Amino acid sequence: MIRWKVPLYKILVEKDDLLDISKVIKRGMHWAEGPEIEEFEKSLADYLGVNYCVAMNSGTSALHATMIAYDIKKNDEILVPSFTFVSTANAALMVNAKPKFVDIETKTYGMDPNILKKSISKKSKIIMPIHYSGLPCQIDEIQSIAKENKKILIEDSAESIGSTINSKKIGSFGDASIFSFAGNKVLTTGEGGAVTTDSSKLYKKFKLIRSHGRKVGNYFLSTNKPEYIQLGYNWRMSTITAAIGLSQLNKIDKLISLRRKNAKILNSYLKKIDTITLPPEPENYKHVFQLYSILTPNQSIRNELQKFLATKGIMSKVFFYPVHLTAYYKKFKNTKSLDTTENISKKILSLPMYPNMKKEEIQLIYESIFEFFEKKQQ
Repeated sequence: MIRWKVPLYKILVEKDDLLDISKVIKRGMHWAEGPEIEEFEKSLADYLGVNYCVAMNSGTSALHATMIAYDIKKNDEILVPSFTFVSTANAALMVNAKPKFVDIETKTYGMDPNILKKSISKKSKIIMPIHYSGLPCQIDEIQSIAKENKKILIEDSAESIGSTINSKKIGSFGDASIFSFAGNKVLTTGEGGAVTTDSSKLYKKFKLIRSHGRKVGNYFLSTNKPEYIQLGYNWRMSTITAAIGLSQLNKIDKLISLRRKNAKILNSYLKKIDTITLPPEPENYKHVFQLYSILTPNQSIRNELQKFLATKGIMSKVFFYPVHLTAYYKKFKNTKSLDTTENISKKILSLPMYPNMKKEEIQLIYESIFEFFEKKQQ
């Protein structure tokens, strides 16, 4: 394992995190289906401004659950970007549906509303945009398109909890929304996820899907005969995981503020390099900087820069390579052009970003990038 001087991400761990976890452990029971899970769900729903939240063991499970809850079937189309983590597209295949890729725009690197309009067909059931890197996509426009065409809107909000458009939080625009709490996310529980909705009908479905299709409440505390009324999975979040989530959620404003502060410092230096495009943040949009992604002039320079940063002990990564160009997805024919997706993917590079970045770490990043581009000009 490489020991980076500046890793791509670190988790801010404080005394309250350790205390909240230790309380659950010391209790010696209810490590599964403990009260912290429901408390986390309620707190998260309140934070997002939605009615219901169901915690799960990953964002991928949450995506899969939305496909099942909406009874998506073979040959149904799920409109998704290719500029995303692979599980967004995989969710469609998990229920034998078809992911139909929609190109992105350059304002937010999210699904392009104009191209979306032309991509909708009679087979289209769900529109599922992502909010890339901590910045909302043009979700208000996409929401209007979904309503106009009577399509289901699912927000893949895995990367962008806390981001807003006109002070309205993402995760509150769709018919349902999913979140990921993986280790590199703004709110992390190591692994974990959630699905949110305003629909009581969907909420009940999600709870059944999450826990074996079992109707009974807390299986480990109940002596009643369990009723299994549909096919379900073991996608439950553990109590310890929920305790971490609660602790992180209690300081999410601080976590976001620190990320934005660090991004602002990087912006102030890197804006001096005119061949770099800084992370976008349109007016009335709030970026939470789960990733700090820059655009370089071309793929060759991007790759050279990544290698150069590695020699300095700075980790960087490409988020994302297009899903439709991966080995598995190449066998699926996609008739639509994805020029912007492919162009952005060739130039993009995500630099380290986390709340507890040291001044020296930020300095090493921008000084190393300055050095790289100065050498390129010689």
